[in-house]
Amino acid sequence: MTERILILGATSGIARGIAHALARRGHDLLLAARDGTELERIAADLRIRHGIEAGVVVLDVLDEAQHEVLAGALAGDERPLGGVVCAVGYLGDQERAFEDPREARRILDVNFTAPVLLLNRLAAILEARGQGWIIGIASVAGDRGRQSNFVYGAAKGGFALYLQGLRNRLFRHGVQVLTVKPGFVDTAMTWGLPGLFLVADPMAVGERIVRARERGRDTIYVPWFWRGIMPLIRAIPEPLFKRLSL
Repeated sequence: MTERILILGATSGIARGIAHALARRGHDLLLAARDGTELERIAADLRIRHGIEAGVVVLDVLDEAQHEVLAGALAGDERPLGGVVCAVGYLGDQERAFEDPREARRILDVNFTAPVLLLNRLAAILEARGQGWIIGIASVAGDRGRQSNFVYGAAKGGFALYLQGLRNRLFRHGVQVLTVKPGFVDTAMTWGLPGLFLVADPMAVGERIVRARERGRDTIYVPWFWRGIMPLIRAIPEPLFKRLSL
């Protein structure tokens, strides 16, 4: 049977870009997110444009019981799981997170805890098959803590570290893990944010991510120029960096 690709957080802008890039290559997809109505709309568009099969699963990543149900269904499905895209994310409000533990916990749980718990289950399926791949969407925000988004940055930085360890584990089992660190992408998450520059198109970003996966890359920055920007930011000495308003 033909493989299917699971996309978590499938209603996000980057996930849509990846979905279209995969669909152009003939991959059948399984889209998962909380908003069932939007999922059906996206799936219908993919079917019409690309002639693929696109199923939907309404999923709240914060509900661990749903993790077990989804992983169990995929493990027992006659159609093998070929790959997983984890594009789950929640930027949140940094100032509110500093004052309200509930907001801080939501940022941490959506961006780190829930994806890790779910990916552990899904990675076990691919490990047992001895093939497949995982794409995880981290962020440039995780490369260095900044006052403007350090709770979100901490969660995404932790997620990138998790993906690195997962890659180390799964490599010997024939499973590829690609870490993606996006900068500013024109999605619902970034709409209205102040100080944005060089904002990338999510469809172009999705195509670049899929190409990187096909080429066997381990970590990429999107758009590409963040690969040059972030080493400069990381290289700023801490005595100077702590005085900057970033």
